[in-house]
Amino acid sequence: MNITTYKVEVASDSETLAFHAAKKIASHIEQTLQQKDRCHMALSGGSTPEKTYNLLARENLKWSQVDIFLGDERWVDQADKRSNSDLIRRTLLAEYPSNEAVFHPVPTTELSTPEASAKKFSTLLSEICPGDPPVLDLILLGLGDDGHTASLFPGTESLNVLDRYATVSNGTGLDRITLTPPVLSSAKKVIFLVSGKAKRVALRRLLDSSESSIRTPAKLVCPRSEVLILADEHSVQTN
Repeated sequence: MNITTYKVEVASDSETLAFHAAKKIASHIEQTLQQKDRCHMALSGGSTPEKTYNLLARENLKWSQVDIFLGDERWVDQADKRSNSDLIRRTLLAEYPSNEAVFHPVPTTELSTPEASAKKFSTLLSEICPGDPPVLDLILLGLGDDGHTASLFPGTESLNVLDRYATVSNGTGLDRITLTPPVLSSAKKVIFLVSGKAKRVALRRLLDSSESSIRTPAKLVCPRSEVLILADEHSVQTN
């Protein structure tokens, strides 16, 4: 496993954090498209990135050359308000020009089981992204107050799945589809977006070199490149 290095950049509040994150993502997309024809990125769900996606949508980029995946998804209908697909569609993909991006949602309840969804999502990813495991140019991840990221929750079997690109997990009573640690760790750039005082302990554990990935699954994301953590002051304060 790679020795992970982290760079933490702290914003004064959630609004500034969202602006900073949108600019970082836009810059990385632009740099990637200067080097190759398409940019492949995976985005996270949750409340924290919503403002970021609304701001990112305003960026004047070559959106038609961007492929968007999800790091994880709840096994609910894609139109369900709990789905990450719905979040992406009503923020980042709501208007021109960002709606020209190609979105590859996780197949969910149109298939018979979560396992079938994970298998199809793995196939989709391998068909579009080069590499074994597939290499994404950018992954934006969140950090749960329990130390989870994507849908890699403490105590779930998903933490140990290393021979597939996507697998089934369970969190807050819902089946979920998640990218596995090998795919998350193969990304060229990983950004964690962390906001709120509820994340202080989890963030401290993520940055602790002695912390176990069993308790803090976000530690399983071990890319060769430096991991960028964009955080607000509330999530990094120690008192």
